[in-house]
Amino acid sequence: MATKPSSSGPKTKTLHLTRVLNAPREKVWAVWTEPEHLKKWWGPKDFTAPYIKQDLRTGGKFVYCMHGPAGTPFDTDMYSGGEYLEVVPMEKIVATDYFTDKDGNWIDPKVMGMPGEWPEKMKVTVTFEDAGEGKTKLSIVHEGHPAEMASDATQGWNQSLDKFEAA
Repeated sequence: MATKPSSSGPKTKTLHLTRVLNAPREKVWAVWTEPEHLKKWWGPKDFTAPYIKQDLRTGGKFVYCMHGPAGTPFDTDMYSGGEYLEVVPMEKIVATDYFTDKDGNWIDPKVMGMPGEWPEKMKVTVTFEDAGEGKTKLSIVHEGHPAEMASDATQGWNQSLDKFEAA
């Protein structure tokens, strides 16, 4: 007896984002990894990042806080964190990514009110490559987003990267 194929499609998607930035790799690395810079760009347009804590080394952990615009449903502190699986200075960062409390403890996405079927952990890989003439190619691969949230997540990443370029 043949099984009926699912029409629902994949439950998760992998996001791929790439930017060529008009800055040398050393500066791009610093803006990506140093908390005082991260606070200037982490989060979509009109979001702030009031709290960044990290231990940037393989096996180290991080907690980032985003706060949405006043008067919106996101006008609250929202925490995410993870563990660095691989850190190669100036070249690559691979980390888990999940919702946390302010202390970095995992929180079920449903408790956070997130729609869709979120995995317990996602994975983010960020690479930094020389692109010639003082430019850097920044590539992000974010694995595990619920398919129905992929468009919103891509928009959020792009807005964050717009702020990143201005930082």
